[in-house]
Amino acid sequence: RVTVLGHVQRGAAPDSRDRLMASVFGVHAVDLVAAGKFGRMVAWQNRNVVDVALEDVIAAPATVDPDGPIVHTARGLGICLGDGQKD
Repeated sequence: RVTVLGHVQRGAAPDSRDRLMASVFGVHAVDLVAAGKFGRMVAWQNRNVVDVALEDVIAAPATVDPDGPIVHTARGLGICLGDGQKD
């Protein structure tokens, strides 16, 4: 039996939308490979599936405020953030 950590953290089993998005992302990724386009990441932007250069993805790292609401919510849900803290 397989456990998908993302679904456990979200608190639900995958539904039809999860499966559809995974399929759409997979097809887009295969299309990129077939076209010889490497170094790209498939993403969801503005209700569309797009591909983004990896250089653009890593150019400016996104940060999360450790004292902000996202971290507070994650800790409240019991999600491990890998820092050894337990709230």
